[in-house]
Amino acid sequence: MTSALFPRSTNRLRSTAYRLVGSLVTSVALSLGIGAAQAQLYVPLQSSGQENFKFPITVADFTGPNGKEIADIVAADLTRSGEFEVNRVEAVTSDSAGTPNWDAINALQIATPLAYGSSTGTTVNYGLVDPTQQSTIESKSVTGSNLRRQAHRVADAIYENQTGVRGIFSTRVAYVAGNQLYVADADGQGAQVVASSNSSIISPKWSPDGQKLAYVSFETGKPVVYVQNLATGGRTVAANFHGNNSAPAWSPDGSQLAVALSRSGLSNIFLISANGGDSARQITDSPEIDTEPYFFPNGSGIIFTSDRGGSPQIYRAGLGGGGASRITFNGSQNVSGAISPDGLKLVNSSMRGGAYSIALTNLGGGGDQLLTRGPNDLSPSFSANGVQILYVSGSNLALVNVDGTNQQIIPTSSGSISSAAWGPFVD
Repeated sequence: MTSALFPRSTNRLRSTAYRLVGSLVTSVALSLGIGAAQAQLYVPLQSSGQENFKFPITVADFTGPNGKEIADIVAADLTRSGEFEVNRVEAVTSDSAGTPNWDAINALQIATPLAYGSSTGTTVNYGLVDPTQQSTIESKSVTGSNLRRQAHRVADAIYENQTGVRGIFSTRVAYVAGNQLYVADADGQGAQVVASSNSSIISPKWSPDGQKLAYVSFETGKPVVYVQNLATGGRTVAANFHGNNSAPAWSPDGSQLAVALSRSGLSNIFLISANGGDSARQITDSPEIDTEPYFFPNGSGIIFTSDRGGSPQIYRAGLGGGGASRITFNGSQNVSGAISPDGLKLVNSSMRGGAYSIALTNLGGGGDQLLTRGPNDLSPSFSANGVQILYVSGSNLALVNVDGTNQQIIPTSSGSISSAAWGPFVD
């Protein structure tokens, strides 16, 4: 079967297809021309029909400088998770020891856990209490100069306390809009340009420590893999071998990159040093196109996209070479796979009925589940806690929970988005 992503008639056409697959059929996504939402409004997409229990919680305005803004961010974070039913109330005062005014709380008739606090500008003191028992569930202080980060960390603490799972609101996302690479908060706000090019940028990938981004730029006339240091602003060339260099993926320890190289003709997967250099160890050896590698979290092997079976599907292989086994079977095309942080699930973009949708596969068996319905849902990646998935819907950032609920558009002000990646936990 001829593949729209992997034309099979000539090597020339196949090379062109390889250039495109790293951006997850970016041209298709961009042709929709859907502008990103400008306001801080989370737009629900179609529902899967599932209804989940939601944790009830009340968030009070914090006292002190920017206290209401902090509480608004905390409430928005918890709401965006899809796991909380959030109620907002006016500020609750507390004494010098941080004990809240129980009489004021009782007057508000709050029966859910209550988050409240105060801000000094550099420190946010937050408390979570049980109004029915007049007892403290948790209290913490968050320091720093970035108000939004302080608020996200408070939301992380509430989320973990109530769900038992670490929160991801203080993590960051990377995405490409036009010829620029952006980094933003997990809610899409506070975006900053970290790399620009005079040509296309594709395939951003976070280093495990969250300090660097690998990406591909066509600025020299062919795809070259670069590594951008977010702290210093400097960048290095990671892969500029003969032919195409694309689809970088970080090893779990951050020392290596798996990349797709066409140095000997068609594209295969190689291991290179994350610091660059001339050494490259070949992992796959196929007469067809192998691209889009992704490491298992324990470093035991990789997954990758290949058309060796006649259409692009996702395979797994060890790092020592040898055979590869196919792991996607539903859908005419399956591309851009990513493995969950616990190593148990695969997410990818799957062509079903002419539409690219986000699919989730349990690697232990049990088949796959479509989380979205397309028509152009691309570039998926897991949140650091494995609970949500970031992807590009048309030309917008979007997310969905791993059970298929809580589909939302994440607002940005950066224009048409072509690819994205969710960053790791950073302490």
